[in-house]
Amino acid sequence: MEYPIRYNKDMDVKIHESWKNRLKDEFEKDYFKELTEFVRREYKERKIYPPPANIFNAFDLCPFEDVKVVIIGQDPYHGPGQANGLCFAVNQGISMPPSLQNIFKEIHDDIGKPIPNSGDLMRLAKQGVLLLNATLTVVASQAGSHQHKGWEQFTDAVIEVLAREKENLVFLLWGRYAQDKGQFIDQNRHLVLKAAHPSPFSAFNGFFGCKHFSKTNDYLKSVGKETIDW
Repeated sequence: MEYPIRYNKDMDVKIHESWKNRLKDEFEKDYFKELTEFVRREYKERKIYPPPANIFNAFDLCPFEDVKVVIIGQDPYHGPGQANGLCFAVNQGISMPPSLQNIFKEIHDDIGKPIPNSGDLMRLAKQGVLLLNATLTVVASQAGSHQHKGWEQFTDAVIEVLAREKENLVFLLWGRYAQDKGQFIDQNRHLVLKAAHPSPFSAFNGFFGCKHFSKTNDYLKSVGKETIDW
C-alpha cells in the first residue's frame, strides 16, 4: 500500500516515517484497507474534517521517538475550520471550544500559566505530546459519524505500540471513553492519570482540580525527561 495515503492525485496525507515503520503491519491489514477505501470515498462525496493533509497531523508533528505524553480524545470537531488533526485543538483565529477553554483553565489553576488567546496546540505536539483522537475523520456537522469504521482499531494499535515499545510515558485519560481505550496500558511502566472529561457537562465532576499538568511534569522530571511547557 502506498503511503502517504493518496485520496486522489492532488491530495496526499502525511504520516511521519517513524510511525510508518512502527505501524507498517497495521497498514496491511484488511480492516485498514477497507478504512482507506471508505475515507477516500467519503472525501469525494461529502464534506469531511479535518482537511485531508491534516488527518495524520498528530503523528507528523510528534514523531514516535519524541512522544512523552499521550492525550486521548474521541473524534475531530465537526464545525467549519475547527479540526486540524490534533485532539482538543483548533487553529489560530478559531474560537476555542468549551472543552479546550476548560483545559486552559485547569492549566492556569494548576501551574499558573496564563490562559492563551489561541487554541493552537502545535507547540505541545512539538514538545512530545501526542494529541490523539480515537477517530481521525468526521462528517461536517455530524459528531461521531466516522466511528466504528476502523479508526478505533487503528488508534488502539497506536496506543499499544507506544505502551509496549516505550517506557515512562504519561497517558492522560479524560472521561470514560478515553479510560476504556487505555485500560490495557501497563501502569508499572507508564504513568496513567485519569479524570473526568473537560466538557462543561463533566469538568466539575473531577477534571477541575485534577492537577494533571503539574503531575505530568513532576513525573517526567523524576524519570530524567524534559518537562512540558504547557
